[in-house]
Amino acid sequence: MIDVDQVRADTPGINHLTHLLACGSALMPESVLNAVVAHTQLEAQIGGYEAQARQFDLLDGVYRSVARHVGADTREIAVMENATVAWCHAFYALPLQPGSRILTCEAEYAANYVAFLQRAKRDDLKIEIVPSDESGALDLAALEKTMADDVGLVAITWVPTNGGLMNPAAEVGRIAKKHGVPYLLDACQAVGQMRIDVVELGCDFLSATGRKYLRGPRGTGFLYVQEKWLDTLEPAMIDHFGAPWVERDRYELREDARRFETWENSYALRAGLGAAIDYADRIGIDHIQNRVGLLADAARKALSDIPSVEVRDLGQAPCGIVSFSIEGKDARSLVKQMAASGYAIGASAPSSTRIDAERRNLPTLLRIAPHYYNTEDEVRGAVECLASHIQ
Repeated sequence: MIDVDQVRADTPGINHLTHLLACGSALMPESVLNAVVAHTQLEAQIGGYEAQARQFDLLDGVYRSVARHVGADTREIAVMENATVAWCHAFYALPLQPGSRILTCEAEYAANYVAFLQRAKRDDLKIEIVPSDESGALDLAALEKTMADDVGLVAITWVPTNGGLMNPAAEVGRIAKKHGVPYLLDACQAVGQMRIDVVELGCDFLSATGRKYLRGPRGTGFLYVQEKWLDTLEPAMIDHFGAPWVERDRYELREDARRFETWENSYALRAGLGAAIDYADRIGIDHIQNRVGLLADAARKALSDIPSVEVRDLGQAPCGIVSFSIEGKDARSLVKQMAASGYAIGASAPSSTRIDAERRNLPTLLRIAPHYYNTEDEVRGAVECLASHIQ
């Protein structure tokens, strides 16, 4: 069980508004804030290099925290500036042959898809969208059917930015492994919301952010690279941290996933990321997932009782992101009205998941994404406030 009162006491932001947008950037616990501020103050007092040296053990421990959280080895983890940078480092490093196919899902995120388009144009690749099943999730039978020797990569988003969907990530991993195809999994919306075990998922690469359900600071993320790739995979770009200059005409890649990192980064934000993961692990990810699901289900039920609201979620067991539209109402305007009333909710444009949006003829969707620091009364109050704005 989660001690919600203690969690709320640990969360300064709840005193300012009712925050229901964990899928955007969740409220940080005080321990995360303290970690960032403390390191920043130390840099101001003694200098950035000196602060890094003094805090070496703490900062190096962030890799152990990330690895523990996702079931990886520390040498398989790179700490990055954000999830997009992490994802792109893996994607652009993969040596895909001309004519090979990239398989993805209908609910793929825009940042990933434009990267597909760029490499398809530059490297003569093909993008193939695996259709969804009746529930809206990636159709595993269709994926199996399309697998062939010309498939160079399977890359999907586990939890899309809208739709409440959880794609069958582990089952996709088993199919990709069976056919010997690299598997890149975007876990940006999943990490911190549900249990992640990279071995069970069977992914070769996994990218994630710190700012969403992990409750870390913005400007943080990480990349998991399965150990087998560390013998062969070279980053698309390197510096002397990831690839030390050992002779005038030669460099050597680091032996671990940190080859994807560069020399300069925000150590204060890294300290915050480590504190966020440690905080989540102390609470327990299973407890977090259960409570997030309970609050999201309550929001769906309450929203469904409003005649003009259409809940747009997909999947047999939707996650903590509740997506909906309201007939005749502009989503962005409603977000502003709710903010003025003390409630933080969000909106997601069709361009964020264009394939899914076009398939389902979606407008800009509203999003409510409660986290475990929220209460049932806050969810109920948000829906009642929303109803008052659309009467």
